[in-house]
Amino acid sequence: MSQQPHQPQPPVKLVVLITTLPGRGREQEAAYERLAPLVRAEEGCLRYDLHGVAGDPDRFVLIEEWTSKAALAAHDATPHMIEADAAAPAFRAGPAQVLELTADALA
Repeated sequence: MSQQPHQPQPPVKLVVLITTLPGRGREQEAAYERLAPLVRAEEGCLRYDLHGVAGDPDRFVLIEEWTSKAALAAHDATPHMIEADAAAPAFRAGPAQVLELTADALA
């Protein structure tokens, strides 16, 4: 019985929309500055970049790319992410909105 060759999975691409409480954007930036080196060192992390929204110091877009769903799941379970998720409600206006993108651009 022949097996199908293993097809590599496409990377997982996320866009995360973050809004902080009014005037608390700097706290989001500081949290990200502490977290980013840890996340970027994780196995499977291809991209982890926070961008501010022009003209709104309390809104951010986090762009993430992971080699696989398994790498993303492992990321979510790391102690530093559990700690960051627990601390975020102190300065965020609500939960982040996570959008998973299609593997390939449509155009």
